[in-house]
Amino acid sequence: MKSLYETDFVEWSDRNAELLRAGRFAEVDIENVAEEIQSLSKSEQSAVWSFLQLLLMHKIKQIIQPERDGASWRVSIEKARLALEHRIADSPSLRPYLQANLQKIYQQAVTLALLETDLEHAAIDKQCPWDLDTLLAG
Repeated sequence: MKSLYETDFVEWSDRNAELLRAGRFAEVDIENVAEEIQSLSKSEQSAVWSFLQLLLMHKIKQIIQPERDGASWRVSIEKARLALEHRIADSPSLRPYLQANLQKIYQQAVTLALLETDLEHAAIDKQCPWDLDTLLAG
């Protein structure tokens, strides 16, 4: 027999929130609640990874195609920076996560920028030329 978690996530969520608020801990679906909380953390990490990757991709494109740099790239960079700023303000532990993964994110951004510009042989730094503080400062 399937559990409520498997058949109706919204109802399961509401029920477990209600049980927690009422202090009825013995009735809470602890294992799935723990999984969902951890999933929220992973979701936030994924979001900031994507925002930083987008920001870096546009900064790289500014370098390899300066003649195409325009308002849309600058707006995209600023939107990503503001989203990162907001998420980090809410969860400061995301900053060290980004710092630890900056080089991986940069390498992915290089790959995407080169594919998007059709300039696969453009000379790009192997190491990220920006530190996280500079990227977040704008």
